[in-house]
Amino acid sequence: MCSPVPCGSGDRGEMADRLFTKPALAALYDRWAPAPQRGDFGFYLPLVMSAGSVLDVGCGTGELLRLARQAGHTGRLCGLDPAPAMLALARQRPDIEWVLADAASAVWRQEFDLVVMTGHAFQVLVSDDEIRGALAAVRAALAPAGRFAFETRNPAARAWQDWTPGNAVRVTGPTGAVVTMAHQVVAPFDGATVTFTSTYTSPDWAGPEISRSTLRFLSVPELASFLAAVGLAIQEQFGDWGRQPLTATSPEIITIAGLAGQPVSS
Repeated sequence: MCSPVPCGSGDRGEMADRLFTKPALAALYDRWAPAPQRGDFGFYLPLVMSAGSVLDVGCGTGELLRLARQAGHTGRLCGLDPAPAMLALARQRPDIEWVLADAASAVWRQEFDLVVMTGHAFQVLVSDDEIRGALAAVRAALAPAGRFAFETRNPAARAWQDWTPGNAVRVTGPTGAVVTMAHQVVAPFDGATVTFTSTYTSPDWAGPEISRSTLRFLSVPELASFLAAVGLAIQEQFGDWGRQPLTATSPEIITIAGLAGQPVSS
């Protein structure tokens, strides 16, 4: 994983995990996996920098777009997220657009050269209808030659086997509190989803905070089918953040797609 936080960097609005809705937990998000340690940012940032207009769906705290602006991006940058606590942190950067909404409710029409979903945010789309709705909105937002870049964990790699209390991690929060995060799978992989809890504890807190999450794992053929159904075509796929070829055992399914019938961008 690119982060010890197995849930995506976005969420599903009315069913939001506490990690994204509670300010004290949202403030810890980037500390679990600081930007220099995130392989996904190394992959996505060059794509963002080469695009004139970018929409980050499930932007969370907005760290990717903040890095792009800091690196000199002068075009349009827009972050979309349904979690107020996460977006409140993102809005500390006023030179970027921030929109409180979920992916399916986006109403842009051919406005973006690039749409991204990072941090495994795509996996919080659990039902078929959620996936179709989000992808249809992404397709509508893309300019004719635009690209959609995102990733989902390869189910064959069985990443959830590492989501155990024995792999707990600890960080120091913005107030100085030391917080431990531990995961526990409560509903194992059923061929489609995994449900787990994340428990946050600190000597400075009255008690633990517990977040429950469900993630969808799609195979490569399933993913291709969902994309094709809304008029998107796969242009490139990779198996890890170093752009290695996608294989049956790759940890990631990293996809760059465009509108069906459009030439592949260089």
